[in-house]
Amino acid sequence: MDYSIWMLNAADVTAYRAVRHEALVNHPDAYASSADSFAARGDEDLAALLGQMAFFGVFAEGSLAGLVAFGQTQGEREQHRGWLYQVYVQPRLRGTGAGLALIETAVAHASSRVIQLHLMVGAHNVPAIRLYEKAGFKTYGTDPRCLLVNGRYIDEHMMVRFFDEAPGKTDNE
Repeated sequence: MDYSIWMLNAADVTAYRAVRHEALVNHPDAYASSADSFAARGDEDLAALLGQMAFFGVFAEGSLAGLVAFGQTQGEREQHRGWLYQVYVQPRLRGTGAGLALIETAVAHASSRVIQLHLMVGAHNVPAIRLYEKAGFKTYGTDPRCLLVNGRYIDEHMMVRFFDEAPGKTDNE
């Protein structure tokens, strides 16, 4: 299946809303936000969000089929760090390489702005963990009981990709 990737903007609010809501409904244990809280957000609020962070979308057959967001940490001593958020690809594109291409697009964008990129992923989500590993991310810890979803605790792995040195090397080595 053919697909293309580009940065989302305020004109993409309707498509973003639909795909993000789909992700939250179908995979409630994968995200910190609930579908209900997201559905309550107005279009102006979502348009502002699309302008605050870099959102990339994968498009197939004329419609948005996946997304990822990049945000840079704003603290004075943390500006060297960035985060990937809201990663989702519809089932119709899974296994096509679109997910990896989407993440690599966000990684390329982030690499000119930060020296390390972080993400969190459910410890149970083996396919996502494998995808992030293919994109060069390494697990550096687990946040136990990170989320509480429908009465069930979700542990989340914390993953990082360093841009300024060999993967996995830190000042502690």
